[in-house]
Amino acid sequence: MKTVKNVKKSFPSSKRSKLSLLIGSLGMAVALTAPSMVSAAGAQRQPNIVMIVADDMGYADLGAFGSEIKTPNFDALAKDGVRFTNFYTHASSSPTRATLLSGVDTHVSGLGNMDEWTAPNQQGVPGYEGFLNDRVATMPALLKDAGYHTYMVGKWHLGKQPNQIPAARGFDRDFSLLDGAGSYWDMNNFTMASPKSVFTEDGRYLTKLPDDYYATKTYTDKMISFIDANRGDGKPFFAYVAHQAPHDPYHLPKDWRSRHVGEYDKGWDAVRQERLKRQIEMGITPAGTQLSERMWFVPDPIVLAPAARAILGKKMELYAGMVENLDHHVGRLVKHLKDIGEYENTIFVVFGDNGAEGTDLFAMIAGTPGTRDYLYASMMWSQTHPNAWGDPGSYVGYGPMWAQASMTPFSQYKGWVAEGGVRNSLIVSGPAVKRQKGSINHGVMHVADFMPTMLDVAGTTYPQTYKGKELPKLIGKSWTKVLAGEAESPRTEKDYLAWEIFGNRALRQGDWKLRWQWQNMGKGDWELYNLATDPAEREDLAAKQPEKLKAMLASWDDYVKSNNVIIPDRSPFENLKDQLPPRSPDDAGFPPMIYKRQFVPPKDMVAEPKS
Repeated sequence: MKTVKNVKKSFPSSKRSKLSLLIGSLGMAVALTAPSMVSAAGAQRQPNIVMIVADDMGYADLGAFGSEIKTPNFDALAKDGVRFTNFYTHASSSPTRATLLSGVDTHVSGLGNMDEWTAPNQQGVPGYEGFLNDRVATMPALLKDAGYHTYMVGKWHLGKQPNQIPAARGFDRDFSLLDGAGSYWDMNNFTMASPKSVFTEDGRYLTKLPDDYYATKTYTDKMISFIDANRGDGKPFFAYVAHQAPHDPYHLPKDWRSRHVGEYDKGWDAVRQERLKRQIEMGITPAGTQLSERMWFVPDPIVLAPAARAILGKKMELYAGMVENLDHHVGRLVKHLKDIGEYENTIFVVFGDNGAEGTDLFAMIAGTPGTRDYLYASMMWSQTHPNAWGDPGSYVGYGPMWAQASMTPFSQYKGWVAEGGVRNSLIVSGPAVKRQKGSINHGVMHVADFMPTMLDVAGTTYPQTYKGKELPKLIGKSWTKVLAGEAESPRTEKDYLAWEIFGNRALRQGDWKLRWQWQNMGKGDWELYNLATDPAEREDLAAKQPEKLKAMLASWDDYVKSNNVIIPDRSPFENLKDQLPPRSPDDAGFPPMIYKRQFVPPKDMVAEPKS
C-alpha cells in the first residue's frame, strides 16, 4: 500500500493511469506464469537419495523378508516401495563398498582383495592397492558435480590416508569410522599393533569421540544435523548411511538386550524353518524351496544340553536387539525427513553389505595364548560373562549356526561365494519407483548397478574421463526401467555376474551358478548349480552338465581377462581343510543312536522282579 501511495504522489494523473495499467498487466502476467514456473521448478528438482547399508545383516533378518525380528521402520519402507529377492553384493565388506561407490569391478578399483588379506602375489599390482584407488570416480563426486550435497556417516573401510578418506572422495560432510569394525562405545580396536580405531569428521582426524557416543545413535544424529545445516538452499542431497550394525561385537544399550529372552533357545533349525515358511507365504521364495544343508560341523540343537542352548540363544538375542536398535534409528531419520517435508522427494535404498558373519573374527584376531594380540584381547576385551555381553569391553559374535539362520534359505555366509555369502535383501522406495507399492521383484540385480541408476536419477551421466584420467567402464546396469515397472530385470540371460575373493570364485549367468571354494566349505574344484530349482545349492551338477560347465568356464575366463583377476597364492582359508572335520551329508535323524528315545514296554507287561 505504501508503494501505491508513493506512485500516486510522484506521477501526474495521466501517467498514473498508464502506470497502473502496466503494473496491473505485470501482476496478472506474474499470477498467470507463477504456477507454471513453480511446477517447472518442482519437476526439475532432483530427488534426494538416502542409501542405508547395514553391516553383515543377513537376507532373512528383516520382517519384510521373513524374520521374527521386529523391524517396523524397514518394513514400512518395503510396504511403500519394492523388495528385490535376487540382489547381489560381494562376499565381504570393503569389496562391496568399493563396487557400490565406483561402479566397477573390485579388481580394478583397488579392492581386488581386502587390505587385511592382500596375498604376496597381489602386492604392488594395480587394482590390489587395498584402498579405493584414484583410477575410479566415485558416486558422491559425480553427484556433487550434478548439484547434490553429499553426506556420509558410518563405516568407510576404503583407505585411511588423507587422499583416501571420505572428504577426499566426494563427500561434503562426514562422520566416519575408517576401520572395518570396532567398538560401538569408544575408539578401542582389536590388535596391539593397531589399538585405536580411526575416525574422521568433515575431513579431519578425530582425537576423541563425543561424550555420549554410541555408534548407531551418533551416526543418525550426525546425518540429521548435516541435512538440516543446508536446508532451504534448494539443493538435493545424497546421504550415505553406512552403519556398523549389526557387525560384531554385539554392543548395545541395556534396554535393547532383553527383548527376545528365551526366544532362541529352540535353536537355529527351528528358526530357519519358521523363516522359510514365512518367506514362501510372502512370495519372497518359491513354494517348494528347500533349506540349505545345516553346516556339517554345526550340531543339531536338539542334542545340546539346555544350558548350552540358552547361552547360544542369548547370542542371537543380542543380535536381534542390534537389528531392532538399527531399525529404531533408521526410523528416526525417516521421521525427520517427513517432519521437514523431504520424505516424498527422497529415494530410499536399504541393503546389507554381504552375507551374515559366521566366522569367529575375534578368535582370528586374538590368535593363540602367548601372543601379543591374545594378551591385548584379554586386557581390552575382558568382559566375557554373559551378563556383561553388550557392555564396553565385551566381544560377542553369534557363530555359523545363527549366520545360516540369518541367510535363510541359502548356503553358507560371509567370506564365501555360495549364495549365503553374496546374496542379500534389497528395498527401494521413493519417487523413482512406479511399481505397485509393497511389490516383490525377482530380477537379477547387483551392487554395481547403483552407480548408473543413481546417476540416471540425478539426471547426469557417467563420464569417459574424470580429472584428466580415462575412467574404467561401469559393470553395472541401470534399474530405471525396472523401477518404473517397464522391465523385470536389467539383465539378459547372456549377462553374467562374477566374484573372486580370498581365492573363492563364482559366476552367475541366467539361472546357472558356477562356484569354486576352498575345502571343506567347497570341493577345491568347480561346482555347478541351477538356482532356479536349487537356490540352496544342494545338488552339484558339474558331472551331469559338462557342456554347461564348459560354457560357464569360458565366461569365467572372460571375466578374469577383462578385470586382471589374480588368484591369491595365500588365503585366510588355506588351512581350513585341516581345521574342520571331514564333510558329511546332513540327513535328518542320523545317526539314529542319539535320537532314539528310551524304550517303554506295554504297561500290562511290566513286573517287579521275583524273589
